[in-house]
Amino acid sequence: INAEYMGDNLAMAWRASHILVKHEESRRCSSWKDVEGVKIRARSKEQADEILRGYRAKILAGEAKFADIARTESDCGSAAQGGDLGNFGPGEMQLPFENAVKSLKVGEISDIVHTDSGSHI
Repeated sequence: INAEYMGDNLAMAWRASHILVKHEESRRCSSWKDVEGVKIRARSKEQADEILRGYRAKILAGEAKFADIARTESDCGSAAQGGDLGNFGPGEMQLPFENAVKSLKVGEISDIVHTDSGSHI
């Protein structure tokens, strides 16, 4: 997750991009990349986390750009926008995701975050 705070005390909002890797425990085991969910159902949560650790390492090492990996590898429909979820406010995202976004500095990349949707950075 790569977040940006946008707001003031009256209207709090964040903007974040993410890379989602779904796995067998995801609430919806299909994606634009795997419509039937064959690969997703065969992937454990631990395997999804390992995939994300690899992406994160490449991004932090400057070997790849966050948005480029999101476009080709994220299981979220936001992949088409480089993982950009746009603006959202409190309560609009799953709580672990929102909490991770709130804890980040602008431009910082989170560790792995687990939600009902799957594993994210």
